Amino acid sequence: MKTSNPVLARLGQAAERERSAGYAQPGQFGYGQPGIPQQYPGQPGYPVAPAATGTMTIDDVVVKTVALLGILGVSAAAAWVLVPDALLGPAWIGAAMVGLVLGLIISFSRMANPALVIAYAVVEGAFVGLVSKVFETRYDGIVLQAVVATFGVFFVMTMLYKARVIRATPKFVKGMIAVMAGLFAVMMINFLLAIFGVNTGLRDGSPLAIGFSLVVVVVAALSFVLSFKEVEDGVRMGLPARYSWTAAFGIVVSLVWLYLELLRLISYFQGDD
Repeated sequence: MKTSNPVLARLGQAAERERSAGYAQPGQFGYGQPGIPQQYPGQPGYPVAPAATGTMTIDDVVVKTVALLGILGVSAAAAWVLVPDALLGPAWIGAAMVGLVLGLIISFSRMANPALVIAYAVVEGAFVGLVSKVFETRYDGIVLQAVVATFGVFFVMTMLYKARVIRATPKFVKGMIAVMAGLFAVMMINFLLAIFGVNTGLRDGSPLAIGFSLVVVVVAALSFVLSFKEVEDGVRMGLPARYSWTAAFGIVVSLVWLYLELLRLISYFQGDD
């Protein structure tokens, strides 16, 4: 089964190697050797493959996504309660940097690593909790609004994808990857400029900032389509069960991104207390 996602393509090749590992190859155990009768399953001396560890299923991804969200939520609550207000800034910046590094390692790694994914959920949860506390302090009730809006958008995108209203065609996938990479570059440049006191107008609540946030929200919502497509392709390719952690990671990343952007967008319309 082919896929337009290069990461999944590599994972599919790894899965194929895993499935074939341990099976007889031509020239081994009399299999395929000239003049030696070919052996078949059930016959004495036929090589036995290692027991299958199971393949990835949609249920696996759902369970692991819920588990990661639970870990993220507990970590966010703990950070909200335990980190002193005086340390909010350094703490959330540190959590953001560690989370970014872990996210990049997971995204570009060819192997699924559940421990690394769980560590990401813990660190990202702390980051989300600290940022949420800052916004909630300034805008009462904004966190609940952003949470409801986030899961509302997620369920709408799920229904649209299930109904095939939105399809993850190869052009769509390539276009989304390009747009997401471009947005990431713009936001990182804007962040670095803000550190040096340069205001680009993209994050100051101006009409330009509102328009930019709306674009980011739309792209973040559409990123769920890529995650759903990855899950479907992974199941069709028979990836090992542990790769469901990687698929769940992709969904959680999109949820966090959407939540943070909605948090910012809603704040633009609430004004200062």
